[in-house]
Amino acid sequence: MIRLEDVTLFVRSAALGSFSRAAREANLLPGQVSAAIQRLERDLDRRLFARSTRSLRLTAEGEKYLPFAQEMLALMHAGAESLQSHDDALSGELKIALPSDIGRHIILPLLTEFCRAHPALGLRLSFSDQVSDVFRDPVDIAIRYGKLEDSSYVALPLAEENRRVMVAAPDYLDRHGRPEKLEDLAQHHCLPFVMGGHVYDKWTFPQEGMRRQITVKSRLLCDDAEVARRWAIAGMGIAYKSWLDVCNDIRHGRLERVLPQLPGESTPLHLICPHRKQFSPAIRALHQLLREHLRTLTAQILPAI
Repeated sequence: MIRLEDVTLFVRSAALGSFSRAAREANLLPGQVSAAIQRLERDLDRRLFARSTRSLRLTAEGEKYLPFAQEMLALMHAGAESLQSHDDALSGELKIALPSDIGRHIILPLLTEFCRAHPALGLRLSFSDQVSDVFRDPVDIAIRYGKLEDSSYVALPLAEENRRVMVAAPDYLDRHGRPEKLEDLAQHHCLPFVMGGHVYDKWTFPQEGMRRQITVKSRLLCDDAEVARRWAIAGMGIAYKSWLDVCNDIRHGRLERVLPQLPGESTPLHLICPHRKQFSPAIRALHQLLREHLRTLTAQILPAI
């Protein structure tokens, strides 16, 4: 008979790529995790991992079994959660990593109201544009921009329709002119962002089913996305930002869209969690709150693209 704890250790070992890391997470010895995997392989009569002294990877059979194992654990967790009273107060502490700009100006007020509505719940927030590793960093969930390729964690959509838009202060555009086509960006000061020491000065735009890339120039660089928005408001150049970051500034006239007829790069927003068993009632309630609010904001961009 397949043991639930063996399946759990299989899923975590697959996500972490190591028996030792899975053992530390479960407060077990590496040998105990290895024995559990061997027992599961024996029960299934299939080899799930290809092991060597330096690496651990799933076999073809392991990759095929993994989504079923994840769904098994999710159903068990959902069943246990369904037995709890819906009247239980949300409690405990949530450690959340957020992007700097949208985190401070859009999400922070929502988190404040969420915390006020649930006085037994504590929050610990980390604002950074560096990508958090939800398996290694001390966070429960992370809010992330971009399309996600890694299937080892669980991602809940917050704003699937979000896109980048080019923006600048009306004062800047009055002084330097309004670009009429992408090629005109070469004559303008732009405000690319920096991450991990790399300057992202190649802006991508979808055109006729393909991707068009433009290299921009700037004398101002920063690894904080909020600073790029502030520079744009101050009239220092053109920024290529997430709509969610700048929609309030556009609404209040601090920023103006540049080439508004041109679709920008898709940049959906997700709530990331290492695995489904961490989807506590607090996280589920927070996801619903954020999703409902952010969807109303992204709906405003659709007619323009």
